[in-house]
Amino acid sequence: MGLFSRRDRPPKAAANPQPTLANSQSKSSLTSGSSSIVSPINTNTRIMNRTSAGTSSTTGGPGTPLTPFSPGPVPNVAMPRPPDPQLDPAGYLRSLGAVRERCKIVTEKAFRNELNHFDVDMTKFKDVVSFVANIIKRDYDAPFTSIPPHGRYQHFGVGGRDRIAHLLATFPEEVDNTEKCKRLIDLFLVSVLLDAGAGIAWSYKSPENGRIYRRSEGIAVATLDMFKAGLFSGNPNNKYQVDKEGLRQLSVEKLAHGLQSRPGNEMAGLEGRSQLLIRLATALENKEFFGEDGRPGNMLDHILSHPTTQASSVIIVPLPVLWNVLMNGLAPIWPPSRTAINGVSLGDAWPCSSMPQPAQSPSSPTFSPFPNTTGQSNGVAPWESILPFHKLTQWLTYSLLQPMQSIMKIQFAGQELLTGLPEYRNGGLFVDMGVLTLKPADMERGLQHYAEYCQRTGTKGVEVAPMFEPSDDVIVEWRGVTVGFLDKLTEEVNKALKNELAGHELSLAQVLEAGSWKGGREIAEVSRPNTKEAPILIDSDGTVF
Repeated sequence: MGLFSRRDRPPKAAANPQPTLANSQSKSSLTSGSSSIVSPINTNTRIMNRTSAGTSSTTGGPGTPLTPFSPGPVPNVAMPRPPDPQLDPAGYLRSLGAVRERCKIVTEKAFRNELNHFDVDMTKFKDVVSFVANIIKRDYDAPFTSIPPHGRYQHFGVGGRDRIAHLLATFPEEVDNTEKCKRLIDLFLVSVLLDAGAGIAWSYKSPENGRIYRRSEGIAVATLDMFKAGLFSGNPNNKYQVDKEGLRQLSVEKLAHGLQSRPGNEMAGLEGRSQLLIRLATALENKEFFGEDGRPGNMLDHILSHPTTQASSVIIVPLPVLWNVLMNGLAPIWPPSRTAINGVSLGDAWPCSSMPQPAQSPSSPTFSPFPNTTGQSNGVAPWESILPFHKLTQWLTYSLLQPMQSIMKIQFAGQELLTGLPEYRNGGLFVDMGVLTLKPADMERGLQHYAEYCQRTGTKGVEVAPMFEPSDDVIVEWRGVTVGFLDKLTEEVNKALKNELAGHELSLAQVLEAGSWKGGREIAEVSRPNTKEAPILIDSDGTVF
């Protein structure tokens, strides 16, 4: 079967879909890489399929259920400006608006083929557009309004079962919508924080049905099982919550048991993930955001009571309100060795040689404790060399919007500030399709790192690929370009699908969900069928990707 082969059509969604999932499973459409990956598909074989293309449920395909969390109306409300970087560089680099603004600098260099670590062939970008547009047409019916925005919810539906709807149905009647929403916020937050690359060795066998799930979907199902068992709760009266007391009792051993991580089935970066959740207990002591009992779901109370929240016929919340909770409220969870300015940790932000450089730039790319952020040399301030991403925080934002929009009917203004997620699936799409090619010196260095990694960990190099640490300049540059390319991809896919869209327009979040992330995974399965890994590997501690 080819990449765009016909698959059985599952039942259509009802006009007003309930939170249930059609009991259908996708069939594998990736048995070989022989077919053209950019050739047009037969429009007579288009289907609306909410399960993974190219990956069966037993291998952990990215399930996309018939979800109640569909895109809602986006109100037009003026957004507050980010802090002035000359006065508050740390505040600016931690703001959501800084991500797109700073990544644009690297992306413009990519358009001119002036990157330090990659050769860029923009003539091949049209192939990526065609590939992604064909995936969307294969899996959804025009005008594609049924595509949900990118979010964690979809991963819980792997294998054709809407586990979140089932979870909600198990709660007694006295559990009101506010509490239901808080429980999902609790679950989604922990699940996202655990959702870094799982590695090729790990899988999760569901006690529920005995099926094997891998990667993001495997982590989602495992997290849900741990949540239902009360692993994260310190409240004997409610096991369906996450709170500071429950997380204080967490250990690497308990998390390893819940994730079924053991010799021969190791979860990559398990120690880093465990420490992230243990530090979350400290972050949840912030009563302003998380209440007296230190629970993530209590951010809902803060959001609803915020002075900028407008309540009339609908509740309208500026997105920066939620962003402030996640960036500032969760700041203590990030490792102290991350990039900082004047002692303020920036989280997922890194020095990058493709950014403007002060005359005396930091010698080490792994940590940049700029002691003097106001002094400028050669007209460039030190903060300008930093490239912010905040990938996990953005992934959290995308994911937490879903239950708040669906259950509480909150409309969030300013969603256009969110960017594409600079992670290995989205970024790998542009590498595998030839838009980005690692330069020879970096390829050699990456392969040497991979060889050392295999020797250190006892990993057998089945499909060799260059590997770098998250802070490496190669990875930072790759991620910066990925953010900009995803914006361009969304624009070009909308042009390619103009006739089918019938006046509608796909959002970036919908292109991420139905095209780029899925496309990155599928092309990896063709290019590296044994490991299905990205073309560039991350030697991660489990807290970045």
